Amino acid sequence: MKYVYVFEEGSKEQKYLLGGKGANLAEMTKLGLPVPPGFTITTEACNAYRAAGDELPDGLMNEVEVALRALETKIAKLLGDPVDPLLVSVRSGAPFSMPGMMDTVLNLGLNDVSVGGLATQTGNERFAFDSYRRFVQMFGKIVLDVDGELFEEALDDLREERGVATDPELSADDLRGLVETFKAIVAREAGVEFPQEPHEQLRYAIQAVFRSWNGDRAKLYRKMESIPDDLGTAVNVQTMVFGNKGDDSGTGVGFTRNPATGENNHYGDFLTNAQGEDVVAGIRVTEPLDSMGNHFPDCYQQLLAAFAMLENHYRDMCDIEFTIEQGRLFLLQTRVGKRTAAAALRMAVEMAGEGLINEREAVLRVQPGQLDQMLHPQFDPDAEYTTLAKGLNASPGAAVGRVYFTADDAQTRQEAGEKVLLVRPETSPDDLHGMIAAEGILTSRGGLVSHAAVVARGMGTPAICGAESVKIDLAAKLFRVGDTVVREGDVISINGSTGEIVIGEVPVVVPEPSGPFETLLGWADNYRRLKVRTNADLPEDARKALEFGAEGIGLCRTEHMFLGDRLPTVQRMILADTEAEETAALAELHALQRQDFVELLEAMDGLPVTVRLLDPPLHEFLPNVEELLVKQAKSGLDAKESQLLAAAEAWREVNPMLGTRGCRLGILKPGLYRMQVRALIEAAIERKLAGGDPKVEIMIPLVVSKAELALLVDWTREVAEATAADALGGVEYLVGTMIETPRAALTADEIAEVAEFFSFGTNDLTQMAFGFSRDDVEGRFMPEYLELGLLPANPFETLDQSGVGLLVRWAIEKGRSTRPDIKLGICGEHGGDPESVRFCHDVGLDYVSCSPYRVPIARLAAAHAALDADGQGSTA
Repeated sequence: MKYVYVFEEGSKEQKYLLGGKGANLAEMTKLGLPVPPGFTITTEACNAYRAAGDELPDGLMNEVEVALRALETKIAKLLGDPVDPLLVSVRSGAPFSMPGMMDTVLNLGLNDVSVGGLATQTGNERFAFDSYRRFVQMFGKIVLDVDGELFEEALDDLREERGVATDPELSADDLRGLVETFKAIVAREAGVEFPQEPHEQLRYAIQAVFRSWNGDRAKLYRKMESIPDDLGTAVNVQTMVFGNKGDDSGTGVGFTRNPATGENNHYGDFLTNAQGEDVVAGIRVTEPLDSMGNHFPDCYQQLLAAFAMLENHYRDMCDIEFTIEQGRLFLLQTRVGKRTAAAALRMAVEMAGEGLINEREAVLRVQPGQLDQMLHPQFDPDAEYTTLAKGLNASPGAAVGRVYFTADDAQTRQEAGEKVLLVRPETSPDDLHGMIAAEGILTSRGGLVSHAAVVARGMGTPAICGAESVKIDLAAKLFRVGDTVVREGDVISINGSTGEIVIGEVPVVVPEPSGPFETLLGWADNYRRLKVRTNADLPEDARKALEFGAEGIGLCRTEHMFLGDRLPTVQRMILADTEAEETAALAELHALQRQDFVELLEAMDGLPVTVRLLDPPLHEFLPNVEELLVKQAKSGLDAKESQLLAAAEAWREVNPMLGTRGCRLGILKPGLYRMQVRALIEAAIERKLAGGDPKVEIMIPLVVSKAELALLVDWTREVAEATAADALGGVEYLVGTMIETPRAALTADEIAEVAEFFSFGTNDLTQMAFGFSRDDVEGRFMPEYLELGLLPANPFETLDQSGVGLLVRWAIEKGRSTRPDIKLGICGEHGGDPESVRFCHDVGLDYVSCSPYRVPIARLAAAHAALDADGQGSTA
C-alpha cells in the first residue's frame, strides 16, 4: 500500500485519501499556482496507525524518507543542514474541514546548529531565534504534551523583565535565551531533552498529528458536525515560507466572497512581517485584505487573480491562506470556505444566476439545518458570555427576559410591558397563557417531545427542556445551579438552538429571510416528491405555515383547543355527575370547537386538514394532585378544589401514556368524540356554503386493532352523515388513524381495511418500540448513551431507521397490500428532521408534517432526498 504522495501526484477528487488540505494543495500545484512543494501522508496511514495501537505502519517512514529526499533535491536544501537548512511544516488534513481541531507543527528542522545557518542565510539573527523558540514551544506543547501556559508564562516574564509590551521588541539575545528556557521547560516537564535530530523531530510530529485525530476537541467537533470517526487525518509535510522576514514579507487569510453576508466581494485579514498563526490566533491587530495592495501591489494583483481562478475552478467560495516571503507570493492552502446560513443562501442563488452552478447544485449547496438560523433569533455570534448550564435544545431560537415561575406571573408581567421567561419544572395545559406571554421557556424536566417542547415549537418560541442542573424552588421563586442563585425578576438568556442558559442579557440578532430564501425553496420544490404539511392547532399557526410553504395540515391536536379560558368547561365535563351535566358541557365545547375548525379550514382552504380527535388522558386537564394535596394540608381546599382533587385522583394512572387516552378515552366517553366530529363536519359544511373548498381528514389516535378502529369509524361516519343530513348538504372527508403503537404497525393490513389513511405518530411509536419514557430518558441517560456510542442519535430527534423504521416499512407494505391507494404520512416531530425526511422519501410516504417553523427545512430536505435518490446528490 502506498502511503505517501508528493503534491504533483494528487488531485482534489482524492480528499478521502489525501485529506481536504492535501487534495487541494495537489490541485493548486497542478494549476500552476505558487504552492511551496511538499508531500502528503494518507488517511490510510493514520487508520493503520490507530489500528496498530498508535504504532506507525511498516514502511511508512521509508516512504517519507524517499519523498523528503526528493523535496530536498527540488529545493536544493537539506533538512537540518547547518549551513542552509530546509524547514518544513507538519499539518493535519482531514477529508472534511475541521479548522483548529487538530495539531500543526511549524519550523521543523531547526536545532541548536541549523538555527545558525538560518541566521546566516537570512542575515537576520533575531528572525532565526524567533523561529526556533516558536518551534520549541509548539513541539513541546503538541508533540510532548507540555502545558502550553508554561511557555506563555516564561515569555510574559521575559517581556516584563525587559520592560517591553510586545514580542517584536525582544532582541536576538533575548530570544536566544528564551530558547534555552523553553528547552529547560521541555526537559523538566516531559522528562526528555528537546530532540536535536531533524528526522526524529519529523517522526514525532507525524505521530502527534495522527494522535490529534482522537483528541477531545476533534472528537467533539466531529460529533457536532456529524463527521464519521473512522475517516482519519492525512499529514501534510510542506516547505516552510516565512512572512516574518521583515517589512517585505507578510501573511494573510482571504475569502473569494464575504463568508458572513455572501456578497461577491473578496474578504480577509492581512499582516506585514508576521507568521500565519499571528493572523489566526489574533496575536496582533490585523489589517483588512484590501490594505495589502498598499504594501505589495504586485502580489495583491496576483492574489486576486488566484482568487478568481480558484473560485471558477472549484465553482464555490474559497478560503485561501497565503504568505509573502521577501516580495514573493505563496499559497499555503485552499478549501471551500465555511459560511453563515445567510451567506450560503445568497451565494447559492447568485452563483446560479452567474452560471457558475445550476439550480440543482444551488439547492444542494444549502443544508436544511442551516435554514433554522434564518428563521429564529440567535445569540449575536460576536457576543461573549459564560454558559451557566445546559439542557435539551427543545425549540430553536434565542430569548432574553426576566424570570418568572408561574404562568400567571409571566402573563401579568408581560402585560405590564416586561419581556419574560417562563421557568417551570415542567409545563402542563394550565400554563398555556404563560407560555404564550413568554419570550422563551425553560424547564428542568421533560424531553424533546414533552408538552413544553411540542407547544413551544408550534408557537416558534425558544425553549430548553430537561435542564436537570437547574434546581427550581417554586415556593421561594428562585432556581439554583450549583452555588448560583437566580431569583424572580432576574434577567437570563436562553438559546433553544444549543440548550445554553446564561446569566444576564446576551445580545440577540433577528435574521430576516430574504429574496434568496424564497428563490432557493422555490427551486427545491421543483425537485421534491414528498408533500410538506404542518402541525397546527390555531389559525395563526396555519397562516404562518402557509407563509413557509405548507401544503396542508398533517396534525391538528384538538386538545390544544381545550386550554386557556376553556379549561373550566373541560373540567365541568370531567366532573359531571350526570349525563345531562356532561351533555351541557359538551354542547358548550361544541360551539367553541366548531368555530375553531371554521377558522382553521378557512386558513387552509383547498388544502387537506387532518384533525386528530382528543388524544391525551383526562388527568392532563386537571390540577396537579401533589399541589392540591400540599394546599389541602396547609390551608385546606374549597368545595370546587376538593371536587377537582377527587377527579384528579380518580383519573390518575400509574403509566398514563399507556393508559386511558386516545381512542380508549373516545370509547369510554363516546360523547366527546361525537361532539368533535359533529363540530368538524358542521364547520366544513359552513365553509363549503361560503364558497370554500374544505378537505377534511378525521384521525383516530392510538388504535391497536381493526375492531377498535372499526367501532370508532362507524361512530364517526354515523355522526358525519347525520350532521350532513341535518344541514341538507355534505362534504367529502376521509377517516384514518395514527400508527403509533407497535401492534398497529404489525397488523396494518387488517387496520387498512377500515382506515383510508395512515399517519405515523413516530413520537409515541419510538417511545413504545424502545420502551423509553420520552420525558424521562432525555434528561437522564440519553446523553451518556450518545457519548458512549450506544445509540447513533437521539431517536426522538432522528428516526431510528433500523428499529422503528422497520415497523414503519412493514406498516407501509402491509397497508398498501390491503388498500393500494391508502394515503401515508408522518406527523411526529421527525417530519422536520432532515435525516428522517430522507427516510420518509425512501420508504415512499406521501407527505411529512412538522411544526410551522420547520416547514422550510422539510421542503429543502425533501428536495435533497429526491436528488440523492436520483444520483444527483453531488455538487462537484
